[in-house]
Order: sequence, then structure tokens, then C-alpha cells
Amino acid sequence: MVLAQRRDPGDMKVEEAVSTPTRQPGEDLPHHTSGPQSFAWWGMVLLIATEATLFAALLASYFYLRFQSGPEWPPEGIEKPTLALPLIMTAILLSSSIPVHMADAAIKKGNQMGLRVGLALGFLLGAIFLGMTWGVEWPEKLHEFTPTTNTYGSLFFTITGFHSLHLVVGLIMNAWTQTRSWMGAFDAERHLTVQMFTMYWHFVDVVWVFVLATIYLSPNF
Repeated sequence: MVLAQRRDPGDMKVEEAVSTPTRQPGEDLPHHTSGPQSFAWWGMVLLIATEATLFAALLASYFYLRFQSGPEWPPEGIEKPTLALPLIMTAILLSSSIPVHMADAAIKKGNQMGLRVGLALGFLLGAIFLGMTWGVEWPEKLHEFTPTTNTYGSLFFTITGFHSLHLVVGLIMNAWTQTRSWMGAFDAERHLTVQMFTMYWHFVDVVWVFVLATIYLSPNF
């Protein structure tokens, strides 16, 4: 007589647990997520769209109040804005997009040093622009008018101040990205932070072109 061997159900569970491979959290996620494949990328797109709407509202308010104030603009004897300094500042700020773009292109090829140098140059040019705004442009304007002098004064410091705030945020993002780049956090496959910073920085530069045309150029025409 052959006796059937009984197996403990607990032993079967142990065998199943051993034979079934375990999956780590996020194992099924793609290794490389960048651009539209990433939720963070879409988050930055939404942020830029929101900020662009705010700037558009400010600039639209400027033109509305300008055409409501009468033929003289700027009002109350304020001189038309000079263009030499703003154009120099514009050239500096727009030039900062070049090394930032090169930094983004460099890390896509795995070039760590190109990333670091590009970010550093972009930071330097942005800081120079901000220093010229706070240290030269604003003090000169404050000798002529203040934010409470009239409508133009209020709009001038509100719009340029709002842009300066965004530039400060961009410099902070740049510093954070630089710090992580020196820690070796980015490579040819993982550089989403660099992508998002590059998008934001280009946005800040493009917005300044509209600010320049509104605040500085339009009163001269």
C-alpha cells in the first residue's frame, strides 16, 4: 500500500512566495521621462501659461489706462523714457538664454562640464541685469517719479517689479540646478530639472521683450 503524502498548506504558501519574483515600487515606470512624457514638464507648462496670463493682464491694464489718460503720456510732465540703458540691459538678459540653452543641449549629450559652465554664465548675465535694474535704472527713475506719483509711475514699478521678482525666482532655480549638477545628479537620460529651468528662463527673457516694448518703447511713439 502506498500512502499519499500530505503537504502542509503553509509550506505551499512559502514555496509560492519563494518562486514568485517580487516587484519593486515603480518598477513598471519608464526609466527615462522627459518633455511631454513627464507630469513635471506639463506642470511647468501650466505655470508658464498662468504667469503669461498675469503679465498679459498687467500690460493690457497699462494700455487701457494710457488711452484713458489723454494725449499726453507719460502724464504730468514726466520725460519720455530714455532707451540707451534699457536696450543694453535687454541685450544682456537675452544673451543669457544662449548659455542656458547650451547647458540644456550639453547635458542631453552627457556633457557635465558644458552644463555647469552654461548655467554659471546664464546666472552671471541674469544677475548683472538684475543689478542694473535695482542699482541703476530704478534709482534714476525714483529721482524723477515714484510709484505714487501718477498712473505711469505706478504701472512702471509694478510691471518692472513683477518681472524682477520672476527673475529672482529664475536665479534661485539656476543656483539649485547648478548645485545639483556639481553633485552629479544629471546625465544624458535624467535631466528633467534642467529642462524645466531652461523653459522658465526663456519665458522670463521673452516676457521682458514685451515689457520693454510697453514701458519704454511705446511712450516714444
